Amino acid sequence: MESTLRPTRTRYGVIVFAVMLGIIHYIDRVCISKARPFIQQDLGFDDTQMGYVFSAFTLAYALFEIPGGWLGDKWGPRRVLLRVVMFWSVFTAATGYAWNLASMIVCRFLFGAGEAGGFPNIAKMFSVWLPQREHGVAQGITWMAARWGGAFTPLLVVWVLGYISWRNTFVLFAGLGVVWAICFYVWFRDNPKDHKGVNAAECELLEEAQKNLSGGHASIPWERLFTTKSVLLLWVYYFCISYVWYFYITWLPKFMEKELKMDMQDTWTSILNGLPLFLGGIGCFIGGVVARRMSAKSDSLSRARRTIGVMGMLAAGGMIILATTLNNPTYAMLALGFSGFFNDLSMPGAWGACMEVGGKLAGSVSGSMNMIGNLGGALGGVAVPWLMNLTNQSWDKVMYVAAATYLLAALCWMFIDSDERLEE
Repeated sequence: MESTLRPTRTRYGVIVFAVMLGIIHYIDRVCISKARPFIQQDLGFDDTQMGYVFSAFTLAYALFEIPGGWLGDKWGPRRVLLRVVMFWSVFTAATGYAWNLASMIVCRFLFGAGEAGGFPNIAKMFSVWLPQREHGVAQGITWMAARWGGAFTPLLVVWVLGYISWRNTFVLFAGLGVVWAICFYVWFRDNPKDHKGVNAAECELLEEAQKNLSGGHASIPWERLFTTKSVLLLWVYYFCISYVWYFYITWLPKFMEKELKMDMQDTWTSILNGLPLFLGGIGCFIGGVVARRMSAKSDSLSRARRTIGVMGMLAAGGMIILATTLNNPTYAMLALGFSGFFNDLSMPGAWGACMEVGGKLAGSVSGSMNMIGNLGGALGGVAVPWLMNLTNQSWDKVMYVAAATYLLAALCWMFIDSDERLEE
C-alpha cells in the first residue's frame, strides 16, 4: 500500500525524449558546416553564397518559431512535434539532393521552418509535465545533450564521409528524426493524467502544472509579448548570444583553417572544432543546477538566474578577446571553448524564465525568444564574410564585434525578472 502513495517517475520520460530530440536537432543542423568544403567543391559555391545557405536555414528557423510555439499552445506538443520533426527530416534528406544554389537555399529554408517548432514545444511539454522546481535542471540537461550532439557531429560526419558521400550523409541523418517522431507519438500524451504510467501521486505532484495545458488560444498574444519587460529583454539577450553562437556552427571551421592554420582533416582539429559546443553543454547543465542551489539559499530563483546570466555573458566576451591574443591554435580554441561554456550558463535560466513568465503561453514566449535569437543568428551567417571584406580580412575585428554583443547581453540580464507573468 505504501508504494502506491509514492509518485511514479514517468514524467522523466519527457526529459529522455527531449534529450534525444536535442541531439538529433543539432546533428541535423551542424552537419552542414563540416560538409561545407565538399558542398562548395561539388556545387561551386563561394563563401558569400555559402553564407546565404547558412542564413536561409536561420532565417526560416527564426520566422517560424512563434507559429511553432503557438501551435503547441493551441494543439499540444504531441501533434505538433510529430509533424515538425517529420517535416524537417524530409528536408534534411532533400539537402543531399540539391543541385544548385537556389535548390540548396530552398531545402535549408524549409528545413529551418521545420526545426523551428522543436525547442518551443519542448518548453511547452516541460511546463505541463514537470513541477516548476525541475524546470531549470530539465532545460539544462536538454541543452547539454543538444550541444553535445553538435560537438560530436564534426567527428561523426568525418567518420561517415569516410564511407558515403556528403549527399547520402544527409539522407542517413534524416532517418534519426523519423524514428524519434514515431516513438514519441506512441509514448507521449499532452496531459500526464492520460498516460497509463502516471499514478495518482504523480498527478498530484503535477497539479500546479496542469494550468499550463494547451488552451486553444485563437491568436498569438502579440500585445502581451510586446508589453512585458522581461520578454523584451530575453529577446535582446537571445539575439546577442545567437549572433555569436552561429559563428561556432557555421564559420568556425573556416576561422580555424585560415586564421589558426589548422588542418581540418586532422582528428585533433575536429575535436577542437566541437569544443565550444561540448563545453557549452557542460555549461547548460551546471547553469541549471547552480541556479537551483543558489535559489534555495536566497529564496529567489529569478535573482540566481540574473547573477549567473550577467557573470556568464561578461566571461564569455572576455574569453573571445583572450582568444585573439593567443598565438597557439590549441590555446586559442580552448579560450573559445570556454566562451561557449560561459555562454551556456544562462541558457537553462532563459528557457526556464520563458516557461514561468509565459505559463499557459510558454510555447509562444519561448518561440518568440528563439525567433528573435535566430534573427541574430541569421545576421551572423552573412555578417562574417561582410565584416571580413570591410576590414581587409581581419578575423580579430570579427571577434571584437562578437565580444561586444556579449556585453549587451550582460546588460539585459541585469533587468530580467522571471517572476514577472504574461498572464496574471
